[in-house]
Amino acid sequence: MITKLKAKRFNLRRPDPAAEPPVPPMPRRVAPTARAQISPAAASAAAPRVAPRKPVAPADDMPFSPGADDDGFGGQKFNTAKGGATPEAAPAPQGGEGGVDIDRIRKEGLTGRQLRLARRLAQKHGLPATSDFDAVRLLRAAGIDPFQKSSILELITAVDSEPAAAKPEGSRALAVTQTDPKLPQTVKPIKPPSTEARAEQSHLADLQRIQQDLARRRRRKSALLMMRMFFFVFLPTLLAGWYYYMVATPLYATRAEFVIQQAQASAGGAGGLGGLLSGTSLATSQDSFAVQGYLQSRDAMLRLDEDLHFRDTFGSEQIDPIQRLPANSTLEQAYRVYKRNVKISYDPTEGIIKMEVIAPDPNLSAEFSEKLIGYAEEQVDALTQRLRNNQMAGAQEAYEKAQGALLEAQRKVVELQERFKTISSEAEISLVTAQIGQLESQLTQDRLSLAQMETNANPNAARMDPIRRRIVTLENEIAQLRARMTERQEGTESIARVQSELLVAQADVQTRQLLLAQSLQAMETSRIEANRQVRYLSLSVTPIPPDEPTYPRAFENTIVALLVFVGIYLFISMTVAILREQVTA
Repeated sequence: MITKLKAKRFNLRRPDPAAEPPVPPMPRRVAPTARAQISPAAASAAAPRVAPRKPVAPADDMPFSPGADDDGFGGQKFNTAKGGATPEAAPAPQGGEGGVDIDRIRKEGLTGRQLRLARRLAQKHGLPATSDFDAVRLLRAAGIDPFQKSSILELITAVDSEPAAAKPEGSRALAVTQTDPKLPQTVKPIKPPSTEARAEQSHLADLQRIQQDLARRRRRKSALLMMRMFFFVFLPTLLAGWYYYMVATPLYATRAEFVIQQAQASAGGAGGLGGLLSGTSLATSQDSFAVQGYLQSRDAMLRLDEDLHFRDTFGSEQIDPIQRLPANSTLEQAYRVYKRNVKISYDPTEGIIKMEVIAPDPNLSAEFSEKLIGYAEEQVDALTQRLRNNQMAGAQEAYEKAQGALLEAQRKVVELQERFKTISSEAEISLVTAQIGQLESQLTQDRLSLAQMETNANPNAARMDPIRRRIVTLENEIAQLRARMTERQEGTESIARVQSELLVAQADVQTRQLLLAQSLQAMETSRIEANRQVRYLSLSVTPIPPDEPTYPRAFENTIVALLVFVGIYLFISMTVAILREQVTA
């Protein structure tokens, strides 16, 4: 709004509303390059049909002066005097949805630069915008985001691509005459572009150049990446697929499964942890691991070569060069081929040994499998053979020793009986004791008889003398018998000595008999334990020759080769990138 003081300063006067016809709302000044994009035909077709008006040029003494009513975005209000026009801010359409949209757009707080860009974009698309806010509304109604980066770059590209003849020389301002019904406005004073506008255009041009450079670099890097991927990943994968599909020799795999079992002990025969684990896979896990290791050893390979000519089979000309065993191959080369074609695994949870034997012929594969199972059975039997032999040998030796000692003790008893001429010391002692008892009874009678005779006043000497002699004889005999029991006589040992030696010999015999009985029991226990240590190999899956080749699995192997090459490429690329970053840092 121009006050009276401003009107007096610029020699302006207020127009009479009754004398002057209403002036249509004038849009703000736009960039000449943006106006130059709108052809007269498109402008006349898109602009509303209004009566042409004579353009009103500003007087020399009427310079533009923004006042308090200038919004800074092309919606300035200024009055003119002496036939001048009074452009007002473009009013929003009253009523309806358009007015509500413009009011909402005003409340968004858009900057002057955004409104100018929206006006230029509306002119580029030929939209009849009456103001900057109306340009935003029309662009959004047409599905165009006026503030999107791509839209701004398209606007700059269109401005830079227009011919130089269409641009005014010496000035970037372009006056739109009254013949343009789309953008009715007065001719503004020609002003050079501001430093801010030039910096903005230069900044946008730099952004476009940087984007083009980035796009060019991306295309170059993508081409180099595809070339490297082709040479280091796709080409080796194609070669691997060609080998698996066209060159590789078909191989046949025979599968077999067997389990190692242990003899069941009798009830109550085994106690402790061994009794708890008996009958489970844990009881034979050690033997299963031993058999697995033996079947994968060089010894098994040499036995298989001696029996079924393993080396000659895989050294044949029918095998492809990669899998073929070279002529005059070493033991290590043959063993590598053996490990690759004989696969053995053990499942500790189930106790099952799984074996897969690969050969170029199905029947030969089955024969290899049967031979290896026979080797495994021999190995299982040999694992416990030494333990069983040691157990039985020790028990048998102890039994034979106890038996020999018993015979020796008995022989000593016999020798003592022969030397002492007595069968039993107990019998000899009982006999001598009986004799002494009889003699003691006779001696007692004779002594009583003699004592009775001596009680007479005149005893008969003739009768007393024989009794006295018999008493002396009995005493001597009893003394001899007693001496025989405890004293050594001429040529004979005492009964006490004989009895003690016989008792020792007989006690030794009894001890040897007890030891012999214990040895016999130990030998029987060892025999039972040895029988329990026996291992049996039971086949759960019998080897049957296949009727179709199992290997190579062309598709799966090709996919694995692709993944391997991709992994190697990524690993090398990441390593090189890290090293390059470290070097440049």
